Amino acid sequence: MSYATYFEQHREQHLNELKEWLSIPSISALSAHKGDVARAAEWLANRLRQAGLEHVEVNQTDGHPIVTADYLHAPGKPTILVYGHYDVQPVDPLNLWTTPPFEPDIRDHKLYARGATDDKGQLYLHVLAVEAMLKQEKELPVNIKLCIEGEEEVASASLPPFLESHRDKLACDAIVISDTSLLEPGKPSISTGLRGLCSLEVTLHTANTDLHSGTYGGGVPNALHAIVELLASLHDKQGRVTVEGFYNGVPELSDMMREEFQKQNFSEEKLRENLGLNALFGEEGYSFVERVGARPTLELNGVYGGFQGEGTKTVIPKEATAKITCRLVGEQDPQEVLNNIVKHLKEHVQPGATLSITEGEKARAFNMDPSSHMLQVAAVAYEAVYGTRALFTKDGGSIPIVETFSRVLGAPVVMMGFGLPTENLHAPNEHFHLENFDKGLLTIVEFLKRV
Repeated sequence: MSYATYFEQHREQHLNELKEWLSIPSISALSAHKGDVARAAEWLANRLRQAGLEHVEVNQTDGHPIVTADYLHAPGKPTILVYGHYDVQPVDPLNLWTTPPFEPDIRDHKLYARGATDDKGQLYLHVLAVEAMLKQEKELPVNIKLCIEGEEEVASASLPPFLESHRDKLACDAIVISDTSLLEPGKPSISTGLRGLCSLEVTLHTANTDLHSGTYGGGVPNALHAIVELLASLHDKQGRVTVEGFYNGVPELSDMMREEFQKQNFSEEKLRENLGLNALFGEEGYSFVERVGARPTLELNGVYGGFQGEGTKTVIPKEATAKITCRLVGEQDPQEVLNNIVKHLKEHVQPGATLSITEGEKARAFNMDPSSHMLQVAAVAYEAVYGTRALFTKDGGSIPIVETFSRVLGAPVVMMGFGLPTENLHAPNEHFHLENFDKGLLTIVEFLKRV
């Protein structure tokens, strides 16, 4: 029996199983759902045993459990480690969901539920693909390991120490992750880079109290004026970050990557219209996809201070605050970037004002050479199913644990996503297109056979 026929015959069963898993509200960020997160881990472990995987364990941590399993009966063949996560985002605002987030519903050939595309739906494809190969052929063409966590949506605090202490158990030739998207329907892609991240919060202080603008205006520093001037100093008119040393470790785009970006045929005009903008803006000399995929950024995420209520209050505020995040690429060191920004801010702050600065998260960028054998095999596997070879892209977002996996285990990472950018992950009415559920199963089988 062909795999297409097998999956077609078992489709209703597989979707009902996925619905059952999706109905468990495994929200890792909310302590009230700690039991649900544990229940989702146990559900997955039981299903892995049913699929024929061995050494299935629910590993307890200081946070949420990590589920591991393997099937190691292909001596001399590559070992593939599948990573994913079974925790999901909170569901607020609940009133914007058409159907309840933990009552999975299929409509318009899409499966709606929290976790449908991020990441239970995509992860479950691997479980079903491995099960199908064991049932169809009684063996696997490679060795398989799985490492599935329940804290991805809350920064994966328990996973790095687990990887460090289980290096031998998790040793592999490649790590496969399905937690990303196609470029658009029918147009697969493989991410070869994820941007790193660092953040800080800056509060600027002036006088020891808010002041009357009539009595003091024009004669004392104004915290809002000072912070606006300070923040404006972080970029030039061409969109380039002016912080000294900010671009240390940023690689120039290779001809191959520029060509891959061009193959996307991305319409900046369509984007501009969809966003209701009269122009795009960013670092000169780069296209939109290059800016958001392969260049670093320094962004203001929040600026506030002074009177926020209705009407007018003639006050000179004594403090103002800005929240700043940076997306990092290449070999940029998050701590070095933060140090340079802090130095810049202190050197450019207006006389009469002082700063208090709190550093936040830090994560390095992840990069893969697209010529890697494993990535090339994945691109061909997509082509065999979708009829078009996957393009190599770089994603603007950050998944810090991907870099950790690659560094700790010393293996290439293959980002084989089957979602779509329009599937409302992290938002109300999250869903997964069932066309990619069907094709994803076949693509994973194709990849494992070709490796």
